[in-house]
Amino acid sequence: MRKQLQALRSAMAEHKLDAYLIPTDDFHGSEYVGEYFTCRKYVSGFTGSAGTLLVFPNWAGLWTDGRYFLQAEEQLKGSGIRLMKMGQPGVPTLEAFLRSSLQPEQVLGFDGRCVSAQAGRTYYQLTKSLGARINDQVDLVAEIWTDRPPLPAQPVWELALEYAGESRADKLARVRTVMAAEGADVFLLTSLEDIAWLLNVRGGDIACTPVVLAYLALTKDSCYLFANDAAFPQQVQEHLEDDGVFLRPYDGFYDYANRLSAGQKVLLSTSNVNTKLLTSIPTGVHIIDRPNPTEAMKGVKNSVEAANMAQAHLYDGIALTRFMYWLKKNVGKIPISELSAAEYLEELRKVQPGYLQPSFDPIVAFGPHAAMNHYSPTKESDVPVTQEGFLLADTGGHYLTGTTDCTRTYAVGPLTQEQKQQYTAVLQGNLNLAAITFSTGCSGANLDYAARRPLWDLGLDYNHGTGHGVGYLLSVHEGPQNIRWRISNGADVPMAPGMITSNEPGFYLDGSYGIRLENLELCVEKETTPYGTFLGFETLTLTPFDLDAVDPDQLSSREKALLNAYHARVREAIAPHLPPEEAAWLEEATRPLA
Repeated sequence: MRKQLQALRSAMAEHKLDAYLIPTDDFHGSEYVGEYFTCRKYVSGFTGSAGTLLVFPNWAGLWTDGRYFLQAEEQLKGSGIRLMKMGQPGVPTLEAFLRSSLQPEQVLGFDGRCVSAQAGRTYYQLTKSLGARINDQVDLVAEIWTDRPPLPAQPVWELALEYAGESRADKLARVRTVMAAEGADVFLLTSLEDIAWLLNVRGGDIACTPVVLAYLALTKDSCYLFANDAAFPQQVQEHLEDDGVFLRPYDGFYDYANRLSAGQKVLLSTSNVNTKLLTSIPTGVHIIDRPNPTEAMKGVKNSVEAANMAQAHLYDGIALTRFMYWLKKNVGKIPISELSAAEYLEELRKVQPGYLQPSFDPIVAFGPHAAMNHYSPTKESDVPVTQEGFLLADTGGHYLTGTTDCTRTYAVGPLTQEQKQQYTAVLQGNLNLAAITFSTGCSGANLDYAARRPLWDLGLDYNHGTGHGVGYLLSVHEGPQNIRWRISNGADVPMAPGMITSNEPGFYLDGSYGIRLENLELCVEKETTPYGTFLGFETLTLTPFDLDAVDPDQLSSREKALLNAYHARVREAIAPHLPPEEAAWLEEATRPLA
């Protein structure tokens, strides 16, 4: 059993808590969190980016989704924590487990700053129905984590208009227009990506996500940014003040909320704000619970952002194509491991114009590791890449011109006919989704079938969504849209021109290998007819698929034409930027299929 788990239970006893909940969240509901907020990781040892830990005196369980089942099984061995596989038969939801486990008069504890208001309401209703109680004011991990890192406060910088495409003054005006339409006096914003987008600022407070730890309060004539002012250079502060944005202490946000007056109308999203904020707002203040208007605004890229993102993908495509050449020429001849391959690709990206940093931890996975879906190599897990099977590389970068996210699965040795069949089915799904035409109003749930059908025809599937939105030099996973057949978390949001969404079908054979092929797609208007306006996608990603893994006989003539057309685009765009030997190799790697 982990000593951290034992220490937590001792702290629970001191505070008279019968159960304690530790989510993955920071105070802002961010997908990825800074080291200060990695409380679940500290106690459990599980390093995945999603999961919730529930601890009782004599039992502990970690709920996580299908992306992390294999990883969690491995990391939780000997921890004293049971893996609860979300969505699997016989596995109760966390709420159902609490309902069956909490007894009357018992107390469930958690840090209300790290639990969303929506989830907090659920827990309050659940415990009330059981005759149990909640203590949401206790951060037990702070008591046992003696060498906890400090709150991050990296230097803040401004994103110039040539990259943002819209001034902060214009963005603030757009949000105020929405506030007026909703009848809101105050807009409280806690999403770090939304704040960075709205104010055209970037920072480094979360790894791989260039945001600033901050809260924001906007009225019709004032804007307060609650952040560590030491992170803001004087010039940035002056520019913010020129646009009516004034800094206040980071921890003063809850006091601001507590001083709101009865009768005021506050716009916020209970899906994003935390429980502590909601309980800080006085009784009598009217809450308008709506999605943050900034989410939909930043989800639709303006023309400058879209053009810049295309440029970022050209640079990224050069790096990815040179990596593929290096891998194909050197595997089996020089020592290559998962880590060294990831490091080599990072070096190729670093020399591209405007490159800043990875957009997420690289997923470079060989053999069985690729079946773990979101495995990232470490010094402890790193293995050599040998001449057999597949190497999966899911990587991305932040450039001044945008954010990239690409997955390629490479044949690094002989493949079985079954492996080629599966790879080709994944490729068919990618090509078919990229080429789809759909009516305005369609959501990701309407489109998902195009990517899954080739796999479903073989009785195969994958346990993750097909696509997620991608931010502009922000989070690589962004709403409001996504592509998945289950209606949840944005799958019912209509696609709109300017949205950028990933296209990433896959297949994973536990304990053996994984296949995923991912491009980013820009939603565009195709045509308007008497029957309506029709949309489609333009593929941004520019790097070859591996023809060594393709079974041409499995492709229809239409799919061959789509693949050939895509490879012709890659060849035309990338070849002029390669040394002669690599350009000649690319010609062969993107050869047309007859």
